[in-house]
Amino acid sequence: MSPEPPVTLAVAGAGNRGGDVYAAYALRHPDQVRVVAVAEPDPDRRRRLAAAHGIPDHRCFEDWRALLLEPRLADGVVIATPDGMHVEPALAALMRGYDVLLEKPIAAEPREILRLQSAARDAEGTVTVAHVLRYAPFFQKIKELLDQGAVGRLVLMEHQENIGYWHFAHSYVRGNWRQSAVGPMILAKACHDLDLLRWFAGAPCAEVASFGELVHFRPENAPPGAPDRCTDGCPAAGRCPFDAVAMYVDGMDGRSGWPVSVVTPELDREARLEALRRGPYGRCVYRCDNDVVDHQAAILRFANRVVASLTVTAFTTANTRTLRILGTAGELKGHLDRGEIHVRAFRPGVAETPAGDGGWEEIRVPVASGHGGGDQGLMRDFVRRLRLRRQGLRPGEPLTSLRETVESHLMALAAERSRLEGRVVSVAELRAGP
Repeated sequence: MSPEPPVTLAVAGAGNRGGDVYAAYALRHPDQVRVVAVAEPDPDRRRRLAAAHGIPDHRCFEDWRALLLEPRLADGVVIATPDGMHVEPALAALMRGYDVLLEKPIAAEPREILRLQSAARDAEGTVTVAHVLRYAPFFQKIKELLDQGAVGRLVLMEHQENIGYWHFAHSYVRGNWRQSAVGPMILAKACHDLDLLRWFAGAPCAEVASFGELVHFRPENAPPGAPDRCTDGCPAAGRCPFDAVAMYVDGMDGRSGWPVSVVTPELDREARLEALRRGPYGRCVYRCDNDVVDHQAAILRFANRVVASLTVTAFTTANTRTLRILGTAGELKGHLDRGEIHVRAFRPGVAETPAGDGGWEEIRVPVASGHGGGDQGLMRDFVRRLRLRRQGLRPGEPLTSLRETVESHLMALAAERSRLEGRVVSVAELRAGP
């Protein structure tokens, strides 16, 4: 019996996520999936992806509209266009009968999010939103422990998104997500985390309170004499933690992938310097056109009376996620990058003291690159679902179902409304409209 041929993908958006992550999965697993079409306005990105995957010219498009005007070209489509351009191509893909892998966030407006949800109910194809953390073994183990009752009834969750000072400067000061017109920071960065909290809670979120500000990346905090660009002879060069030359040319441990690959695909020093002289990533972080907050905290109350706190901050050295989960029969602590989960059940006569560990059980989970292995897990599951569909079987809802994803997006937008208006916001408000 001959092996089943690989499923096929079209990719709309050949940037970091679409090209370097999702399409790259096919290069590592050619027996499972092939990329057969690409839509990308940047000619260099389009050519690179086409060359890597052997895509013929007539399957290369400058715009997602041209791709989705064609008869269905593949089993599934990856939509990794810029954040403000997710809903329209997703709707067009559903009309063509595609199964859709949609990069997050869906949209920054509740009505657009709900419009896609409404359209997907009657569509032949399905929408899988790229909330990759649900597919990471670390968070899947935590979910398993909670479902097994490791902490008893869940009461309280404390989750921290440690963005890392350099990552925040790259993405939210110099980069594509620096302006609230694109969407609030808590949606762009932390809808992953809100999705996890919704998953762990096992119930919809009822209301949100949130606070946050832009306190540091402002003109008044620039070093004396700092020019507009780090390449223009800044007197703080070598001392400023946000020195672009140190980050993208001399530092990053010689890294050539993300985030350096976002600045320029060229690896030599002069090409990197030239990209910093001309492009957005060479700008002084105190003289950019950014307006999103650099820290935000939210308190969330779920329908089953679970309470959670989420802190999202630029001001950390580590770029990871940490959490603490408290229940009626125990507690759990986790550190993503270390792959460490500690669980302690409440027991008679056992207390945590300086001299002992107080009965903590340590669980180690292997952590891979790409959101703790979540990128790979998402693609593996999406390909599996495409194969089931090709066989005429119903794959059921994805782990990141559109229904729950919509809820986590509304949680983020409720948090932003709370921050701006200084009040507790019901998530139901977002469903009801402006």
